[in-house]
Amino acid sequence: MPPLRSEIRPGLTVDIVQKQDQPSGKLTRGVVAQLLTRSPSHPHGIKVKLTTGQVGRVQAVISPA
Repeated sequence: MPPLRSEIRPGLTVDIVQKQDQPSGKLTRGVVAQLLTRSPSHPHGIKVKLTTGQVGRVQAVISPA
């Protein structure tokens, strides 16, 4: 189960899956810059933008800010 929106905030290190990586399940690690999903949860993960500009759905929170 992917983390809820309430568990994610800017500054956290997370693993995301980008749209083009969904079939393979390849994860990208980065720091959250912005939350893009407004609902409290999403079956595929909360969509975020990383500080690098990459966008994807959070699969796991790695470390607190």
